[in-house]
Amino acid sequence: MTSATIERLEITEVREAVAPGDDDTFVMVHGVRETGCYGPISEQIAAYARDTLASEVKGADAADHGGLLDRLRTAARTAPSAVASWAVGAVDCAAWDLLGRITTRPVADLLAPQITQPSVPAYASWLSQDLTSCDDLDALRQVSQCGWQFTKWGLRRRPADSSGMAAALMARAVERCSQALGTPVAVDAVGTWTPSVAMAFALNVDAASLRWVEDPLPRHDLDLYELLAATRLPLAVGERAHCDEDPAGLIHYVRPSALTLDVVGCGGLTRSMQILDTARSQAVPIYPHGRSLIPGLHLAAAFPDAVPAVEYRLQWEPRRQRLYDVPLQPEQGSIGLLDIPGLGTTPRSTT
Repeated sequence: MTSATIERLEITEVREAVAPGDDDTFVMVHGVRETGCYGPISEQIAAYARDTLASEVKGADAADHGGLLDRLRTAARTAPSAVASWAVGAVDCAAWDLLGRITTRPVADLLAPQITQPSVPAYASWLSQDLTSCDDLDALRQVSQCGWQFTKWGLRRRPADSSGMAAALMARAVERCSQALGTPVAVDAVGTWTPSVAMAFALNVDAASLRWVEDPLPRHDLDLYELLAATRLPLAVGERAHCDEDPAGLIHYVRPSALTLDVVGCGGLTRSMQILDTARSQAVPIYPHGRSLIPGLHLAAAFPDAVPAVEYRLQWEPRRQRLYDVPLQPEQGSIGLLDIPGLGTTPRSTT
């Protein structure tokens, strides 16, 4: 493996094509006359990477992925948080990008010895389109007819409704949508359900209309998820996995239909591959969360047997892609892997 000593870490911002409220910050790592980068990330995550992790990165070998991850996780344990985990993942991905540039290879080629899937299937998500308040089924049909592997929609609980009423309304909404599209749908509860709503929904919904319910509960409460799993409700979890979280318990107790891992949020590509080994041993497929689309794309291209598809967020991803030097564009429900060194996360213009 090529030695790739990291000389320094810095933070930069994109100057163009940034809409109000968008993340516009990138982590940059320099070494061997090349620069690796990852973004966009929030200013808070970038500040953590600069203030807490930069000293750990200096002098590290970008090719020693496990060693670098250990250093980053040790530093992040001084103040563990979701921000810390995201910062670890952003730096890890920037180091992979640097190594790809040094070796003139796409990161997917570094993850696996032979890439057999240069075009990765994707599923479309549109969470602001909540099924309980959707009157325009044609809008849903238009999305589903674009070649996506499947679609995912919002399914939030309305606080004013009783548990039984909320569950019945949501079950009917899922069945109505599935019938209109002619296929099962995935839904994301965004952690808005209570345990009683989740149990009532599991008993009311026609399972044939549902691919999975993602993150119904606000926390990874393994006891509650184990009870839900016993109802045979198809579940998806993993988006909130922390870089120090052992996924074995989550997989064993929840027995999810899908692990919706955020490749950056869980600690980066290095940590994702460790989790992938655990998921694969339990025959649980990984569907990378769309906020970290590009590293998720490389993971899927490298391990198509374990990562069947990536999430493409219809609301947000086209705006994010405008920040990159080479933007990605889905075609008939698939996303082609860029044939360029690294990840393909070079910002188009920076300060």
